[in-house]
Amino acid sequence: MTITLRPEQEQVIQQAIATGMYSSVDDVLDSALELIRKREAFRPPLTRSQIAGERIRELRNGVTLGGISIKELIEEGCEWQWQGSLDRIHPIC
Repeated sequence: MTITLRPEQEQVIQQAIATGMYSSVDDVLDSALELIRKREAFRPPLTRSQIAGERIRELRNGVTLGGISIKELIEEGCEWQWQGSLDRIHPIC
């Protein structure tokens, strides 16, 4: 795998090696990746509002329900019309 670093990223790696704490670029990357793994492992559970936000973002990205888009489902719902009392509903065809 080839990774292209921005100059500031390369500088951070070289500084880390210069401190003597790391002996190579591989050591720096191994340490950084381990920190990422630890951070992700102890990620706190999402709150209800965060879950709702994620679901809204999914909907905006075009998530479908059974192959039908949310927009199509809404439009389908609009094709039903009330006729008189609550027990008389019929589709507009």
